[in-house]
Amino acid sequence: MAERNVLGGPLEPCGTDPVTGFHRDGTCTCGPEDVGLHAVCAVMTAEFLEHQKAVGNDLSTPHPEWRFPGLVPGDRWCVVTVRWQQAYADGVAAPVVLAATSERALELVPLTWLQEHSVDVPDDLGTLG
Repeated sequence: MAERNVLGGPLEPCGTDPVTGFHRDGTCTCGPEDVGLHAVCAVMTAEFLEHQKAVGNDLSTPHPEWRFPGLVPGDRWCVVTVRWQQAYADGVAAPVVLAATSERALELVPLTWLQEHSVDVPDDLGTLG
């Protein structure tokens, strides 16, 4: 069965430039083999990238052997849920695309935290007021 997003709908793609996901398929699909739970579709910011590097999770340096290009602000990436949670606690959580964030993220973080940092754009832009 296909994974759903944190809103209960179909899991939308997170990013294809660079191609993200534990399976490098552009989605935050985790599956049973993803013990790190790369479930949160986050939009990189300079603060988040600096924080991750400071806590030993360098997302900026390329690692071609892992098909990892190194990230820059604005990139969308499926991050390890506990790392996003750590950044949230430290006040530097990256923005989140809820429609592309796997429901598996809810195993570790409450939906309200993700919603606080949501950057989703509604289908009906008239609802933006």
